[in-house]
Amino acid sequence: MSIINRELSDKILFGLTQFPIIVLTGPRQSGKTTLLKNLLPHFRYVSLEDPDVREEAIEDPRGFLGKWNHHVIFDEIQRVPNLLSYMQSLVDLKATMGEFVLTGSNNFLMMESINQSLAGRAGVYHLLPLSFSELCGEKGSVCLEGLSDREIRPPRPASLWETIFLGFYPKIHAQNLDPQTWLQSYYQTYLERDIRGLLNIADIDSFARFIRLTAGRVGQLQDLSSLGNDAGVSHTTAKRWLSVLNASFVTFQLNPYYKNFNKRMIKSPKIYFYDCGLLCFLLGIRSPEQLELHPLRGHIFESFVIAEFMKGYFNHGFIPPIYFWRDSAGHEVDLIVEEAQTLWAYEFKSGQTLTNDYFQGLKYWKNLDGKNNHMALIYGGDESSPREYAQVYSWTQL
Repeated sequence: MSIINRELSDKILFGLTQFPIIVLTGPRQSGKTTLLKNLLPHFRYVSLEDPDVREEAIEDPRGFLGKWNHHVIFDEIQRVPNLLSYMQSLVDLKATMGEFVLTGSNNFLMMESINQSLAGRAGVYHLLPLSFSELCGEKGSVCLEGLSDREIRPPRPASLWETIFLGFYPKIHAQNLDPQTWLQSYYQTYLERDIRGLLNIADIDSFARFIRLTAGRVGQLQDLSSLGNDAGVSHTTAKRWLSVLNASFVTFQLNPYYKNFNKRMIKSPKIYFYDCGLLCFLLGIRSPEQLELHPLRGHIFESFVIAEFMKGYFNHGFIPPIYFWRDSAGHEVDLIVEEAQTLWAYEFKSGQTLTNDYFQGLKYWKNLDGKNNHMALIYGGDESSPREYAQVYSWTQL
């Protein structure tokens, strides 16, 4: 098995010098445990997934922390949330940095407990599946380096559709596994078991249908009434189920940008998936060739690229300042990045041949926001070059 270097490593090591506790969240199988064991070999490892260990922590938390009281990784801490209150007293008494590292795969359950017990004592980081640059063994990407003076790298050998189809869960790449077989197991083991258990869902068919219908709405405006109706559940249930998919790092919502414009803006978020391989699996896509011809390929490509932006920011310890823009007349820009009161506008096109139509959204945006000239188009071709309205980047530059 090969070890893939993770960009978040430096941030975690720095965090250990600033906080007594580090919290690492992310979806199951994103590589949290592997990263921490390799990054912190001097830390002891305790899995709260182990029933015996978990029972001991629940029944005697003081005695448990008395045994594991220094340089410890506690995996899946949301299994024993009450342990955090006792941990608070311990780190306050010791007043030293880098005592504990906590991991969890359910952001909602864990962060609720951490905000109550460990406010000001914990640095929080998110580890998503591999970024494209991590997979290729490179640092940096178009997502965080701005839009000028970048080195143009040659195209990588894997095709766009093969890259998206495989997705970015580390184990698939580290062990050269068949993605469909692994994702089927992942879906049954984690999505159905963990999330259904969290929501106390008895009807597995309704929940399975809901997840797949959500995949079918990738890149589209969120409409919980329509999604609920198609899944056979209420608007309230659809909202609750989607919130847990978000908290479990399966999906995320991209909010609209509507500052400083007088025209009526769309204010509903869009739905995206953190991993494009899982998205393809949920859509029933069974090969890169099917993906290339799929009617949702443009939305899938868009989800792939926006997820790369999410990973880029999280891997640098930042909250992603990203949005989309759309007005009531249908004019749209796929991604708006806001940093230090400066806006970057991005369009994403899955085609390999550049056409003038690709730039229509950016042209409209330029006229609307006359001060802004930071614009780029990321597309499915291999060549990167400057154009009149925008810098063009190949998907291989991500």
